[in-house]
Amino acid sequence: MLIVTHQAPDLDAISSVWLLTRFWAQKFSGSRVAFVSAGETITAPAAAALGYSMNQVVHVDTGQGEFDHHLPARAGREFCAAQLVYTHLLTIHPDLINDQALKLMVEHVLTIDHFGEVYWPEANHPRYQFMLHQIIKGMDATATHDDAYQVELGCRLLDFVYASMKQYTKACEKLKEGIEFTLKNQLQAFAIETSNDEVLSVAQKANYQLVIKKDKKNGYVRIKARPDTEIILEPLYQAIKKIDQVGTWYYHPSGKMLINGSRKSANHQPTPLTLEQLIITIKEVYL
Repeated sequence: MLIVTHQAPDLDAISSVWLLTRFWAQKFSGSRVAFVSAGETITAPAAAALGYSMNQVVHVDTGQGEFDHHLPARAGREFCAAQLVYTHLLTIHPDLINDQALKLMVEHVLTIDHFGEVYWPEANHPRYQFMLHQIIKGMDATATHDDAYQVELGCRLLDFVYASMKQYTKACEKLKEGIEFTLKNQLQAFAIETSNDEVLSVAQKANYQLVIKKDKKNGYVRIKARPDTEIILEPLYQAIKKIDQVGTWYYHPSGKMLINGSRKSANHQPTPLTLEQLIITIKEVYL
């Protein structure tokens, strides 16, 4: 198949290509992408020159076809090209309705395509320049700009966003499975046994002051305190060292991280302490 989109492809156009090639692989795996001026369609001679007939061509975010929202009937904020592709994909693969990560990504693309970020907190804060749609704009602005490379790199980055989003959605579900307990001054703590590292961030953002995660697969433990909490982990580090002569522990000088095992260091030994033993020790230190 030949997927046609507009020149200087934005997040919506790139996401539309990504959705077709990743989630309708039976038809679009290995597809080529071609580019036209915004709003236009590829001509039959131009498609033929690339080795395609017109029945092998699909337009996204241009051409006023099935996957283009630049029409009066689709002018509302509930439409963008990626959303149109996604809605069609649900008819091809109904099981995708259960993919919460994919749904959240399409909703984000829809927001960006309608400049919804203008309503975000501190909308002009420079942190937003690190977001994918701004990176794509940066690619547009460089002297070495190339439409095909922009789509290729954008799709690869969306692969990574999708992997991260799946970890996030699973982490949100994991918050229902962990152990909650209270420390001094009514500080809330959370402990869980899982291989999902994103749980640490999600739990802290959910206002748990202390989070403990023991990895089901390798036995490693990570303990983190929120940056704004009064908890300092050095007393816990000293207490653990007295009862654990096997595990390799690293106490971060910030006082907010206590780590046993990391992908950044291959020679750490997992702690033999169970999650229950760690909770008991934490309560002894902070109650």
